[in-house]
Amino acid sequence: MPTIDPARLMGDLNHLRSIGAYKTGVHRPTFSAHDMEARRWLLRRMEEAGLSARIDGIGTVYGRREAAGPKMLTGSHLESQNHAGWLDGALGVIYGLEAARAIAEDPAFADCAVDVVALADEEGHFGSFLGSKSFIGVLEEAEIDTAANRYDGRSLRSALADVGLAGEPRIVCEKGRYKGFIEAHIEQGDTLIGSGAKIGVVTAIVAIWQYRLVFEGEQNHAGTTSMKRRRDAGLSAVRALARIDERFPLICGERTVWTAGRIALEPGAASVIPGRAEALFQFRDADEATLERLDAELRAIVAEIDMQGPCRASVEVMAQSRPALMDEGLQAAIEQAAEIHAPGKSLRMPSGAGHDAQYLARIMPAAMLFAPSIGGISHHWTEDTAEEDIVLGAQVYAEAVAQALRG
Repeated sequence: MPTIDPARLMGDLNHLRSIGAYKTGVHRPTFSAHDMEARRWLLRRMEEAGLSARIDGIGTVYGRREAAGPKMLTGSHLESQNHAGWLDGALGVIYGLEAARAIAEDPAFADCAVDVVALADEEGHFGSFLGSKSFIGVLEEAEIDTAANRYDGRSLRSALADVGLAGEPRIVCEKGRYKGFIEAHIEQGDTLIGSGAKIGVVTAIVAIWQYRLVFEGEQNHAGTTSMKRRRDAGLSAVRALARIDERFPLICGERTVWTAGRIALEPGAASVIPGRAEALFQFRDADEATLERLDAELRAIVAEIDMQGPCRASVEVMAQSRPALMDEGLQAAIEQAAEIHAPGKSLRMPSGAGHDAQYLARIMPAAMLFAPSIGGISHHWTEDTAEEDIVLGAQVYAEAVAQALRG
């Protein structure tokens, strides 16, 4: 049975926490100086663990061990959201590295290999899961040509050149090499904390359906235009969102969520009636039938607003991903490992956030393990997980990888 080294595990996580430290979290955006420092540090730690390691032409750090027997892939991502938490992504990378070390140190697994990957830009500073898509062979050069940083507009090509990766070849996963991929992550929600469970066994990664809702009215003076003759685009947007919030609960699933993450009014002045309003709206669920119902209801609501006036209303699809089901055999391996180290403390649950595993699942069996998030907080510098939960999760993770190797 592989045994992790808690001091080594926490030492690595705390060192990563120091790279780009921000309050109690980190600020390590993709291809920033701190992000590249973290990638180079990880490469050295992989090499010290006996892995052959490199950073490829999209920024992915890949550590590989040669062995005659079965092989598993582990890992997650290193970059962070802006001014965010210290464990999002980093936990999964270091769990993978510690599992690789623990299994290599166990003579019973001398014929096995555990590879580790830190996939680039999962957080989407330059695009959508660029590292994952590159690793599975679906990232085209044309997408790299057009990708740009969503905060400052810098092109991806320019960023790659600035960090010395321009022209470096991109790694594509070797076909048939792995029995599967297991990713670890903090839950980013409060299901585990609320239930008292210690290990989340992810059943599926939700699809995210994103839309742009546009309302076009007439810009006019806020003081001299009577209420009767107004065509207030902002009011039409509010009416549409209110109807969504009234009607979605009647048709949604148990874990469906929806969000209007950005509402913009033009011209956006206190004394001017908005002539145009735009809302960026999304919903998430792991069930395809539920997604289709919500899509139909959203379109019906926008059509009603358009028909009733006084403003025109339209809906534009921005993205519609598909749910990614996790492999049943790997879920069972995580549950069995949890029963050894945390009996009665595992819980099957979907992931409400996107993860690299949803792309790896396209080419190999994939699964995810969740560790509890204190207060359910994530994408914020106060994000945290109790040290005892981190250590327990790492031991369950290493055991699950070991069971998958021998399964």
